[in-house]
Amino acid sequence: MGKNNKKSRNTIPPETYLRLPPLADASLAAQPIIDTHTHLVSTFSTYRSKYKNGTLYDIHDFVREMYHDRNVRAIVDVWCEAPVLQAWRELADSALTAEDRAGKWGGIDYWFVMGERSDRVHPHNAKSYNDAVEESILEAMAHPRCVGWGEMGLDYHYDNSPRAVQQEVLIRQLKHAVRLGKPLTIHTREAEADTERILKEHVPSDHKIHIHCFTDSPDFAQRLLQHFRNLYIGITGVITYSTNLNTSDLVKQMVASDIGLRILLETDAPFMVPSNLYNSIPEIRGSRLPLCHTAMIPWVAEYTAGKVGDPWNAAEIMKRANENAKAVYGVQ
Repeated sequence: MGKNNKKSRNTIPPETYLRLPPLADASLAAQPIIDTHTHLVSTFSTYRSKYKNGTLYDIHDFVREMYHDRNVRAIVDVWCEAPVLQAWRELADSALTAEDRAGKWGGIDYWFVMGERSDRVHPHNAKSYNDAVEESILEAMAHPRCVGWGEMGLDYHYDNSPRAVQQEVLIRQLKHAVRLGKPLTIHTREAEADTERILKEHVPSDHKIHIHCFTDSPDFAQRLLQHFRNLYIGITGVITYSTNLNTSDLVKQMVASDIGLRILLETDAPFMVPSNLYNSIPEIRGSRLPLCHTAMIPWVAEYTAGKVGDPWNAAEIMKRANENAKAVYGVQ
């Protein structure tokens, strides 16, 4: 029995299931989707690697097909790894005009942020953040589809780069982003003290900040929210995971306090498929979709609404998050 269950969990459902079932909640379906953090290149690469005979052959095909009739209004694409930074311009330029966004992107607004996750670099190459990488990022900041700097930050969970180097690279990027007035997309994991210290030392309290895919302690988030009045917490499908209680506890605390629901909805695609999505696709229960994508945002909103309770429902969660996306990134 155990072997059969393991085999079932490792089975990849047919590609058709990536297109997702209709939403049962009409009010939720009526709310536009704004994904404030997705990795399009990685998502499409995962799709092609998992579905060797897949029917979609480029990123534009993927977006038009997967998000067709899903009410996706806008995405914020995230570039943060040095090996792919140079590819940003082709996608960004393909969304410059309304005609291009209508034809190539299916009417979806494409925006992007760019930064460098120094913690993703192997320790032997931790110095890969250099003047050339920084010049590429600075060049991207001037592009009309660029809405922020990130993701950047500290990750002490894996410690893939020396902590001192992570801090040095983060500070270097923060100084540029603050100087340019660019919103910040911050990655922080198990690095609460250093993240809080560095942000408070180098970022004005009124600067716009998106703490992406939050999973650390609610107390840490509350301290940041109280100090930075334009700081928002990113909620991904990880809120639905039984291994993570912090994110649910935080959103409950937020609605119970005078801080309010300062959240953004995001996928971090291709990672973290919302676990409650499988309730809507019972025929594949026991197996797992190999990637997440923007059209899954409503399931994140639905789960979040269940955690915060009345008077919030999923549609209201989506509406508030979209208002917050406009406040942080100007995306609407």
